[in-house]
Amino acid sequence: MRIDLISIFPEFFEVLDLSLIGRAQQEGLLQIRRHNLRDYTADKHRTVDSPPAGGGAGMVMKPEPWAQALEQVLAETSGNEDAAEELGAGKTGDSRPTLIIPTPSGEVFTQGHAQELAGHQHLVFAPGRFEGIDERVTEWAAGHFQVRRLSIGDYVLNGGEAAAVVMIEAITRLIPGVIGNEASLEEESHTDGLLEYPVYTKPAQWRGHQIPEVLLSGNHARIADWRRAQAEARTQQTRPDLWARCQS
Repeated sequence: MRIDLISIFPEFFEVLDLSLIGRAQQEGLLQIRRHNLRDYTADKHRTVDSPPAGGGAGMVMKPEPWAQALEQVLAETSGNEDAAEELGAGKTGDSRPTLIIPTPSGEVFTQGHAQELAGHQHLVFAPGRFEGIDERVTEWAAGHFQVRRLSIGDYVLNGGEAAAVVMIEAITRLIPGVIGNEASLEEESHTDGLLEYPVYTKPAQWRGHQIPEVLLSGNHARIADWRRAQAEARTQQTRPDLWARCQS
């Protein structure tokens, strides 16, 4: 998978060079390229924002720098025939790259989105700042990309970079080979609609607290039943909305 990140703070994404995502890049499972949006401006101040049309508070990100940055990403992909073939339709049936715009006004990102997007071969993230990106960028980009407007929750951040990192973490860990023990992905929260059961490790007793006896029994059938019951109980108590969906 290739991921392109366009931002006025490209250094924000250095965190993606760490841990499993960093190792995935070293092993060739993942390509991450960072682009500075200010490199696509035309004035000496490298201006990327302007007052909103119609008045109001804050500033809006100008469309032309975004269009030029996105055109550069497209040119880099189509200009390399081997890369273009490698970054083809994948599981989506659409050879266009997928443009993800993190925004509080987007569809709420879920594990289902992560699983779907892990099957795409080329993701481009366009995290905005200020009051957001001129809406015409989304309209223009729809002719060149599969465009997705996604939110990580019902709250507002200073910019979309943190949301992009969250989504990249969720997506890339599902790429085969990124997680060492892929069986662990099968029992995580949200994989089957439930929250994950409680987990424990040695020692068996710690500060007056005991690991549940069933986990020390060696009886795998009992352990599986206990874990399922705990996942259901936790989901009912913590996320009744998820529990209701599981029952429908």
